[in-house]
Amino acid sequence: VCILLVALSSVPVDLGLEAMGLLDAEGHPRSATAFCLFLTLPFAAMGAAVWAWAWLVERRSPATLGLTGARRLSRYLTGLAIGIGMMALAVLLIWLVGGYVSGDILPAFASPQALFWIAVLLVCFAFQSGVEEFIFRGWLLSTATRRWNLGAGFIASSVAFTFLHFSPHQPVREIVLSFTFGLFACAWAWRAGSLWGVMGWHAGWNWFTGVGFGVPITGLDVHLPALLVHLTPSGPDVLTGGPAGPEGSVLTIGLLAAGTL
Repeated sequence: VCILLVALSSVPVDLGLEAMGLLDAEGHPRSATAFCLFLTLPFAAMGAAVWAWAWLVERRSPATLGLTGARRLSRYLTGLAIGIGMMALAVLLIWLVGGYVSGDILPAFASPQALFWIAVLLVCFAFQSGVEEFIFRGWLLSTATRRWNLGAGFIASSVAFTFLHFSPHQPVREIVLSFTFGLFACAWAWRAGSLWGVMGWHAGWNWFTGVGFGVPITGLDVHLPALLVHLTPSGPDVLTGGPAGPEGSVLTIGLLAAGTL
């Protein structure tokens, strides 16, 4: 049901973006503007489909979907900071072992237009990440756990998350990354008893990956100069992540695995 809801709601929007010339033949955004639409329109459709299913079919309230708890803003902002910090640590580890060569420092600050789009992307990534957490760690994790048990909930949520991030000819380590990412987010949501913190973490992780260093995020280019420092891969793909960016590095997988434990 999860896969059908996500696919049937998002594919028509993706096809529309491609028909408008905003996506290339591989489905990648062609510009920063296209990237923002890519992060908002399909995910709005996904979130609305899952919300309608939970509300109309399962008769569930938002509180049963992880949208509960006190200090919501502070939890979100704390998660945002941790997400940025963890990605910065992952990139630093790759750089320390020779995986990156540093280039221009703070290149985005030479362009007010670039800074504007970087700020807009933070909002867009927050929306996209929030929808993903609502679907996979709010609705699916709780549904599978209620039907079976917590272990099954972790596996079902992480497998569905991995499947919907899969692409043909993808290296095995990227599949492992998606699954480990899912497990980490499940562990955070379960430990916290709500989604607000992990929503912030996911947003900070995605945004800083995309804008911080001029490297791809899950194989996508935001088409903007780096916010901090432009890095160029100089080592093997298994270390740098290759076309996937630092998320595809074995060091990043290890970081997420340690965080999950």
